[in-house]
Amino acid sequence: MAGMGVGGTSNAGAGMGGVRAAGSGGAGATSGGGNGGSGPAGSGAGGSGGSGAFAGVSSSAPDVSPFIVVDQFGYLPDAEKIAVARDPQTGADADQSFTPGATYALVEAASGKSAFMAAPSAWNGGKEDASSGDKAWWFDFSSVTTPGEYYVLDVERNVRSYAFEIANNVYADVLKQALRMFFYQRVGQDKDAAHAGAGWVDGPSHVGALQDHHARLYSDASNAATERDLWGGWYDAGDYNKYTSWTAGYVENLLRAYVETPAAFGDANDIPESGNGMPDVLDEAKWGMDFLTRMQESDGSVLSIVGEASASPPSSATGPSLYGSPNTSATLATAAAFAYGALVFGKQSSSELKAYADDLQMRAAQAFAWADANPSVIFKNNDSASGTSGLGSGQQETDDYGRTAFKLDAATQLFRATGDAKYQTFVDANYTKSHLIANGNYVAEWDVALQDALLEYADDSRATAAVSTAIHDAYSKGVSSNLTATLDAQSDPYMAYLHDYTWGSNQIKGCKGNLLAAAVVHGLAGDQSADYLRAAARYFHYLHGTNPFSLVYLSNMNEHGAENSVNEFFHTWFADKSPNWDRVGVSKYGPPPGYLTGGPNPSYDWDACCPSGCGSSDTNAVCSAESISPPKGQPPQKSYKDFNTSWPLDSWSVTEPDDGYQIAYIRLLSKFVH
Repeated sequence: MAGMGVGGTSNAGAGMGGVRAAGSGGAGATSGGGNGGSGPAGSGAGGSGGSGAFAGVSSSAPDVSPFIVVDQFGYLPDAEKIAVARDPQTGADADQSFTPGATYALVEAASGKSAFMAAPSAWNGGKEDASSGDKAWWFDFSSVTTPGEYYVLDVERNVRSYAFEIANNVYADVLKQALRMFFYQRVGQDKDAAHAGAGWVDGPSHVGALQDHHARLYSDASNAATERDLWGGWYDAGDYNKYTSWTAGYVENLLRAYVETPAAFGDANDIPESGNGMPDVLDEAKWGMDFLTRMQESDGSVLSIVGEASASPPSSATGPSLYGSPNTSATLATAAAFAYGALVFGKQSSSELKAYADDLQMRAAQAFAWADANPSVIFKNNDSASGTSGLGSGQQETDDYGRTAFKLDAATQLFRATGDAKYQTFVDANYTKSHLIANGNYVAEWDVALQDALLEYADDSRATAAVSTAIHDAYSKGVSSNLTATLDAQSDPYMAYLHDYTWGSNQIKGCKGNLLAAAVVHGLAGDQSADYLRAAARYFHYLHGTNPFSLVYLSNMNEHGAENSVNEFFHTWFADKSPNWDRVGVSKYGPPPGYLTGGPNPSYDWDACCPSGCGSSDTNAVCSAESISPPKGQPPQKSYKDFNTSWPLDSWSVTEPDDGYQIAYIRLLSKFVH
């Protein structure tokens, strides 16, 4: 793939020496005053650009300012590099102000000398951005390619950004930590100190009496004849439940991330399988795949969910594990994952893995056949009318379009794995039902899964030529409008444009980046490959700190290159007020590194029982125990708070992580790992 990054597994960005350590937690400037530091020798304030010839920029140590935001991990040498200076106008920080000075410098952190200077340029003619409530300025230092550790300095104000690196391997350790999140999410896995770290040691969870090895049907829990061994898989999010359709999507996309950029993933992620000769991303995908094989019934159908007991730490949960009935959507989603696994594992050198791939292919065909014969078996896993309230936290059942999308994916992957004409026939007869075609070249972050599958079908040399052309043409036309919106200088001062911010907006940022990168992956970018990758990278730069909070939306990355990362989030294990795991710097350990939180959510509100109807005076008091503005009542990009207070403040709608959020980010970032 032209322009795609490939890479190793070094821990670039992990060092905390020099300015990173000194600046950690800096208060920053709160006004436009500054302390009058002197400008670079020979530079003119307001100069349009150029090198400062590594002249000293100030004799006084600059403070970190919350108003100069960057990707705190850093940038690839040849990539776009833009810092954003921000002046709040609307939102909880509107009482603060910052007017940038006339000259900005890129400064070597170790020497304090300037590598580049330029005047910051006003975003959109100095207008306020409605999505963030900020006015902004850009400082573009893309011309600097020399590796090293730097920060951006406002010369007149003598305040700076957090430090960051320019390096070829700048994201390698970040990707490693993000992928390790799945290890912490494993159900039934012993989290020993050697792999989990001393702070997050825990025994295998949900393996006791009447738990995963002896799970029973939710509607007949007293009947031992319903027992199934359904251990393994991952905690889906901050809850411990295992949702089949979603798990299948995680497995498929871990495999897809590897296929798209195999060299980004190494075999040294410090998980139990590390060093076995297979990239750890495939080991992780296999962990999820093995669970799905246990969920498949002998007739090919696949059970819909395993509801798990809650406790902190997970190994202390003692309640029973209950599973839901098979349904069409879970069976089709699993068929797609099995078939994709057959493609990937069948190419590994191990004879054992080739046999495993053969078994997956057979399972995929059986699942597809069952779903084809049972096209509308519905199972709502959290629904009072269905008698399933509380079996799950989320609701994974889908609609007719969702089932069609799952079936198109399954048919695509089975066709690619087997070449069987019956799967090709289904795709050819039904691809026009996709939003991509039916809605006229509609390429959207909401429909990435089906778009990926259709592009994979279109890329296959055995695909029907006219269908392949129609899919490629529709995607090419649709994705170009996404490129235009992202690269439009006026669309978003933080450069990661979304039309709407919703629950899980950080996942949508990742999906948006992935749909742009897909143009390069599938050879549809033409001579614009560099532009598509530049646009895609803007979405993870946002997640890495180029946002109104100057916040890295990954947890506890203080020892991995970030100075201001997420401290806490809603999760059953890392619970509010936990003495060990609640909050970085307050609890003994805080949560582990690398969890991507949900992100700004303008629809956030406290529970409807607040302020005085939550059942007890103690619970009512939680309603007013802390401010909820933010996240409530803010511009979309500021609808976030670094908190994990559960009911009735319901922090999960803002900060809860999710395996799907995580894999969207992993897949995007892996394109840029060298």
